[in-house]
Amino acid sequence: MSRLYFITGTDTDIGKTVATCQLLRAFAALGLRAVAMKPVASGCEWRDGGLWNGDVAAHAAAGNVAAPLALTNPYRFQPAISPHLAAREAGVGIDLEHLAACARQLGEMGDVVLVEGAGGWYAPLGEDSTMADLALRLGAPVLLVVGMRLGCLNHARLSAEAIQRSGLPLAGWLANRIDPQMARYADNLATLRHSLCAPLLAEIPHSSAAERDSLAAGAVLTLRP
Repeated sequence: MSRLYFITGTDTDIGKTVATCQLLRAFAALGLRAVAMKPVASGCEWRDGGLWNGDVAAHAAAGNVAAPLALTNPYRFQPAISPHLAAREAGVGIDLEHLAACARQLGEMGDVVLVEGAGGWYAPLGEDSTMADLALRLGAPVLLVVGMRLGCLNHARLSAEAIQRSGLPLAGWLANRIDPQMARYADNLATLRHSLCAPLLAEIPHSSAAERDSLAAGAVLTLRP
């Protein structure tokens, strides 16, 4: 039986894709079939007659399951705007049940499926749906990526509390050092370890090659199916 995780973050551009790619490589290093899904991607570009997304390409390079794009990235939009606005402009409704069906099919192909959300926990997908609603539809434990920079304490605690109120388990969090000059990094990390009711799975150092790196396999042993 495959294991599914929903990956959210404290904000946009805090390294969810970096964390997802490093998690994929860590699971693969344990001998597991690891695949990722980007349910909705905006900011795509045209390549070879179709819409291409860098996050989705990075997932494919990091995982070890050859899955069709229709499953790994069901909705793709060109404007680099919130997915619900991009979908509205395209005249498309984002169907949560369709996304759940795609995730189930990926679960038949891999041992671990990582579903990377867009934006934060409450990023909208439509007039009446958010990323949180998708996570609930999937029934997936949640992994929270915390972008370590000034303000992250508030963002992380609010996100963790919202996840826990949803009834979904917060399986763990990752500290991504997006600001290498962050003052009192160790102190902020200690505050989060004390205040978040979930284990710190790993710290991700700041690196220009972070998307191509891997977490130590031991970082995901507690998440192993």
